[in-house]
Amino acid sequence: MKKLLSVLVLLLTFFTVSAQFYNPVTWEFSQENIGGDELELTFTASIEGEWYMYSQHISDDGPVPTTFTFFNEEGIEVLTDVLEPEPVEEFDSNFDMVLKYFKKKVSFTQRIKSITDSAYTLNGEVMFMTCDPKQCLPPEYVEFSFNIPAAENKINIASSFGDTKRGASNNMLTFFFLSFLSGLIALITPCVLPMIPMTVSYFLKQSQNKTKGIVNSIIYGVSIVIIYLALGVGVSAIFGADALNNMATNVYFNFAFFLLLLVFAASFLGAFELTLPNSWINKADKASDKGGFIGIFFMAFTLALVSFSCTGPIVGTLLVEAASGGNYLGPIVGMLGFSLAIALPFTLFSAFPAWLNSLPKSGGWLNSVKVVLGLLELALAFKFLSNVDLVTQSHMLEREFYIAIWIIIFTVLTIYLLGFIKFSHDSDLKYVSVPRLFFAIFFGAITIYMIPGLWGAPLKIINDVIPPPPLEYSESPHGVGYTLGGSSNTHKLSEDGQHLGPQGIMVFHDYDAGLEHAKKIGKPVMLDFTGWACVNCRKMEQNVWSDTEVKRMLTEDVVLISLYVDERTKLSKEQQYETTIAGKKKKVRTVGDQWMVLQAERYKTNSQPYYVMIDHDENQLGVAANYQDYGKVDLFKNWLQDGLNVFNK
Repeated sequence: MKKLLSVLVLLLTFFTVSAQFYNPVTWEFSQENIGGDELELTFTASIEGEWYMYSQHISDDGPVPTTFTFFNEEGIEVLTDVLEPEPVEEFDSNFDMVLKYFKKKVSFTQRIKSITDSAYTLNGEVMFMTCDPKQCLPPEYVEFSFNIPAAENKINIASSFGDTKRGASNNMLTFFFLSFLSGLIALITPCVLPMIPMTVSYFLKQSQNKTKGIVNSIIYGVSIVIIYLALGVGVSAIFGADALNNMATNVYFNFAFFLLLLVFAASFLGAFELTLPNSWINKADKASDKGGFIGIFFMAFTLALVSFSCTGPIVGTLLVEAASGGNYLGPIVGMLGFSLAIALPFTLFSAFPAWLNSLPKSGGWLNSVKVVLGLLELALAFKFLSNVDLVTQSHMLEREFYIAIWIIIFTVLTIYLLGFIKFSHDSDLKYVSVPRLFFAIFFGAITIYMIPGLWGAPLKIINDVIPPPPLEYSESPHGVGYTLGGSSNTHKLSEDGQHLGPQGIMVFHDYDAGLEHAKKIGKPVMLDFTGWACVNCRKMEQNVWSDTEVKRMLTEDVVLISLYVDERTKLSKEQQYETTIAGKKKKVRTVGDQWMVLQAERYKTNSQPYYVMIDHDENQLGVAANYQDYGKVDLFKNWLQDGLNVFNK
């Protein structure tokens, strides 16, 4: 508000004092091929006299920053943000604050890559504001266009979904660290921890000198990484990018993952041990006697086989999480992080054998680690069963029931850590250690935190990790006493065909009906390509859409059309058809197939959530948005406002 009032006062002063028309900035746009399919776009502004133009990066309380927007970026991959030179940073009397701006001449640059089948024109606009020491001009828009050549080596759409954004890179980095942490946890299981001193002692005794022992241990560690990395590569190669991308919303995959995690949980809890055939272990052990690199490699392979009963469920869970994330790099990155954590101790303890004295002694606590992991696996399993329920819309595992199951699991976990219950293979607990008490307090706090979720609390901390079903997918959405009531709220229709959506926002699930309504009331459309089993979609809806101003804009300023790409409702025979996407035939049999094809054909992506603002002629307004780049309230709010500005203009 302060920013708006400042601008209005300056504009009023300008128009009342002077009737002269000012045009102090002229723009030139150029492009240069910098190798392969990569292009560098240059936006050059020439600024007259004492006028100056503001930087892209200025305070929200000040003037309008310079902003570049592409209207149709489906044929390019954005490699960098718009880069600018170092601006002048001085006190601006117009706004009574220190601001960054440019004088005389400034060039902005951005690198992109062509991924289009044929040449096309990339259109966009730059919004900027200019001032001199006494007055400011209204924000201006200047349109630009670039001729984008056809790509020489076009990226296959199916393999690039979700991988070209820097947010995907951030997700992979996060997953790498989580996988590394999982490897560290695997180290303190009964199958792995005792192997460290045994293996290190073997290398030190069998080697002619300490240096040779360290070298052999390094080879051993590298072999462990290669073995697990090969497993990750194999999963990606067997399933392929398309299958991995569809796993997140596929009913059969999610149900299979649920059953698999149940088996892993039961194994950790002591119901049985997951073991590989003894013949495999014996053959690997025999091969390890050959000596040299081959022998060391098979020693590492023997470790992987022998420790499978402890590491198998952890590795399996990582691969399930990676595969269901829809990114073909996920299994590879996961196995790299996990194997590095397993391999490092063997190498480090060989280099510094005195460190072996600092290792914790084996004991009953090792089995407690397995039990804790088993209960966590059990909780995670119900997330995949919830995905099945959401996609099929069976309403058997609604939000309250799901949270109740988690509360029970975490309650059992808490009282187990405090020593009130025992599982098979557990030894007697004479006293509760300090670390065990701290973990009990942590899990107990999570348990109590989840209880209000039974009555509609958003549970934002849980949402950031493993989101439960959305608020509207419950017996009493948004809490007891909600006026519409009943599990059918997700299908509650208004007279014009709108449904009750996330955060109580009314949405359309039919594209044509939503567009027709938008034309009737004169508002732009926000397309929300989403999925019932889409984790990041729930994070956006519960963490970003819950903001008061964002909710108001989605309710009052746009017509929201949410298109669920995993909606299993069958199309009539007359509506079913077959098309080709990324060189592969696709049968369109369900409503979800229809929306997936619309997204893939029109916007060249199939990742969710994916948000697009369009006008009444179905033209895109500004850039599209996703969770990775717009998953914060301020960023999403600005994106909405930019689309509204383009529509109003």
